[in-house]
Amino acid sequence: MGTALRTEYRKLVTTRMWWVLLVVMALYMAFLAAVLAFSLTLEGGGGGGFTGTPQATPLSPEELARTIYTLATSLGYVFPVIVGALAMTGEFRHQTITPTLLAEPRRSVVLAAKMLSSIVVGLVFGVVGTLATVGAGAATLALRGEATGLTEPIVLRSAGLSVLALTVWTVVGVGFGALITNQVAVIVVLLAFTQFVEPVLRIVLAQLDWAAGVSKFLPGAAGESITGASFYAGTGMGADLLGSGQGLAVLLGYALMFAVLGRLLALRRDIT
Repeated sequence: MGTALRTEYRKLVTTRMWWVLLVVMALYMAFLAAVLAFSLTLEGGGGGGFTGTPQATPLSPEELARTIYTLATSLGYVFPVIVGALAMTGEFRHQTITPTLLAEPRRSVVLAAKMLSSIVVGLVFGVVGTLATVGAGAATLALRGEATGLTEPIVLRSAGLSVLALTVWTVVGVGFGALITNQVAVIVVLLAFTQFVEPVLRIVLAQLDWAAGVSKFLPGAAGESITGASFYAGTGMGADLLGSGQGLAVLLGYALMFAVLGRLLALRRDIT
């Protein structure tokens, strides 16, 4: 396993794609954090949500800061999950899966090594994505004359848990890439689900009393639950969250489910 771990880690960090996505994520999250901080501090807004949403109670300064600083787990997790998926699908696209399995015939070991080695890269994405979000968000809040909350333990805790959530998303990506090994297909599915399908589902289900609880167990909602703060819930567009521990368990459950299905289906077939 040690050799497999070192090999898979080198495969991840010696390509250009991961750091290109890292730079794009940092710029994207800084922009979104600044826009959200500005929007939620407009006169009459008070952090009380966007027009047309049911959120009536303005957010407290602490809740406002947490909503902004955890934005990467709400909208930016697509980057680490794609990096994780590319770690697996790249093997099939470039036909390197054959020598990989010749060097280590135990396919479960290869998959486990990919998932474990992705944690390091996921941690980098978590730190950079969270720092970009907090930096731009705090700067905008300060310029708007609002409290940044950077000395509040609960705000710092949410920001720290954002790093954890984004790290776990990389592992989820590896599992999903093992299930759908076609690289183009997996990118399309991930972009469509994370940027359109789940956001719409969460907004719609939150309006239905009987279905609001279901939305808490969607992958993106589980990721937000880890931090204890939510862009969707904070702006009145989504249901309340699970507890931090529950969210972590649910998201890890998705990673394990995808990995097991991928091992039983895609990785069980003959590879030439």
